[in-house]
Amino acid sequence: MSTRTDRVAEAGAPVPDRAASRGLPARLTTRTARTRLGTLAGAALLVVLVWRLGTGAFLDGLRRIDGPALLAALGIGLVTTVFSAWRWALVARGIGIRLPLGPAVADYYRALFLNAALPGGVLGDVHRAVRHGQSTGDLGRGVRAVVLERTAGQLALFVAGGVVLLTAPSPVRDEVRHAALPAALAALAALGACAVVLALRMNRAPARRGRALRGVLAEAREGLLSRRNAPGVLVSSAVVLAGYVAMFVLAARVVGAGASVPELLPLAVLALLAMGLPLNVGGWGPREGVTAWAFGAAGLGAGRGLSVAVVYGVLSLAASLPGVVVLVARWYAGLRAGARSAPASPGARRGGYPGPPPSTAPVASAASAASPSVVSSEKYAPKESARLASSFFPFSAEPSEGRPMTPESV
Repeated sequence: MSTRTDRVAEAGAPVPDRAASRGLPARLTTRTARTRLGTLAGAALLVVLVWRLGTGAFLDGLRRIDGPALLAALGIGLVTTVFSAWRWALVARGIGIRLPLGPAVADYYRALFLNAALPGGVLGDVHRAVRHGQSTGDLGRGVRAVVLERTAGQLALFVAGGVVLLTAPSPVRDEVRHAALPAALAALAALGACAVVLALRMNRAPARRGRALRGVLAEAREGLLSRRNAPGVLVSSAVVLAGYVAMFVLAARVVGAGASVPELLPLAVLALLAMGLPLNVGGWGPREGVTAWAFGAAGLGAGRGLSVAVVYGVLSLAASLPGVVVLVARWYAGLRAGARSAPASPGARRGGYPGPPPSTAPVASAASAASPSVVSSEKYAPKESARLASSFFPFSAEPSEGRPMTPESV
């Protein structure tokens, strides 16, 4: 029995594309659609901020950035990048992948610059995950190493942010305290439900899928919670988070905010939490909106908060600029490696194909004069130039022992 698609094809009508026939909800759930929607949402938020607060807050923050501030940002960025790369190397070693600290720092700088320069804010992490997986010959494990490393950083931010927002004076402390118990109960209930669903799926799933899932959980335990890796992951996450807060305090000092560090700490945590939302343009959008609201609620001025967020974004971009050097250096190294590996011959460099040796022409003339049979065989025999030229192709020109012609490497 022919299907509907076969009958339509036999009738000569065009077969409808399944991707094109999907509904709007299905199209909006694709990864590309989510990235574009997040970028549009971040751009819309920036437009609203400019409309409500004017361009003065943006321009005032940019005018106040000077050389010492940029040098301080580069120093803070160096510390946070080295410790982030160390955390990545620890996690990779825990799941069985070798990652030296030097290449890890270079790749992390490149990822930070791509995150800041490209929409979405995560394309740099995707790039380093794929490149590291391809270089080690295990793409899945390389991607999981980056996911676990980023998860460790986010968990450290959530835990430290929850403690700061519950204890330190902030515009949202009362709201957080009122919502802390229901949120904790909801989180525990969701965690329990996920555990039940995971157990059921592991029992009902095929053996191969169950083994893969248990392997992923074992890698997460070894990469983050093992006795060998847990102290280093904890220390590196704390140092990286402290560096982000120091960058925020530096931005506030550049703008001229007179608040003390304890007053700026909960505001910095709110800004860092907002940066994790996937509704941004290279990290811009939610950070500026939340910082403007938090500064306004704290009595420091929404416009000044927007200036602090703008300066923080510029300083973060400046701290990631060594990633440009890494990109250029890797590109140039790739060009040199390609030039060294390209096949070349003396004849090809002169612009022609290699011809027969000079001594072959007299010998051939003498042989042709001595015997007509030699002339016939010489006429139809393959020339030396043809035999030499055949070595430049991946397939052999002459079969041997009655077997079909195969590539030279085989």
